[in-house]
Amino acid sequence: MGERFWRWVSNEADTERTLFLNGPIAEESWWGDETTPKMFKDDLLAGSGPVTIWINSPGGDFFAGSQIYNMLREYGAPVTIKIDGMAASAASVIAMAGTKVCMSPVSVMIIHNPATVAFGDSAEMQRAKQMLDAVKEAIINAYELKSGQTRTKISRWMDDETTMDAKMAMERGFADEMLYAPESQTYDTALAAASIRNNGFAFSRMAVMNNLMAKIRQTQPAETGTPIQALEKRLALLKQ
Repeated sequence: MGERFWRWVSNEADTERTLFLNGPIAEESWWGDETTPKMFKDDLLAGSGPVTIWINSPGGDFFAGSQIYNMLREYGAPVTIKIDGMAASAASVIAMAGTKVCMSPVSVMIIHNPATVAFGDSAEMQRAKQMLDAVKEAIINAYELKSGQTRTKISRWMDDETTMDAKMAMERGFADEMLYAPESQTYDTALAAASIRNNGFAFSRMAVMNNLMAKIRQTQPAETGTPIQALEKRLALLKQ
């Protein structure tokens, strides 16, 4: 097993635990650098009391992310989410489980439509489309509960693959506060949106998907390991 891309830090002074969650989110750990629901659950339930979770993740498997989202919603103490880099795709869904969501002034949240890799005839393609439509509605449920925005607006933002800085996320209800900022600070949401559009920042799902596919094909499966074909299927709900 490789190095975990998350770790708990306990503060003995106030018993609050801190989790640093970095890297992709997956149902199973292929290379030892993913966050999986089982490992996350074991660590989450190993203690009690308030927790703070720092997120810097490009996302990953929606169903794995949804399990972690549910764990945090069911957790019996306050959960503070702090985004210090990127909370994209499934990671943005996990962020919606926070009692309070905070973003660094240099972080971003990225929401977009789910994507999949499908093989087969037209009937199989239709089933894939139906699955993606259902997954999108499920994602909208989480965004709607947190932000209070209409489903129509959220759907449009997902269609546009929207990148939000802390100010825009706060204005739209996806975040509650910006870290390190004076309480009296005000901002121009339109200006913030224009800044994101004009600074050339781009988040490419296809680039990440191609990178992962190439990595899988270069991996030599062990006799007792998971076949490459099965690993490719695990990419079905990667939404980077």
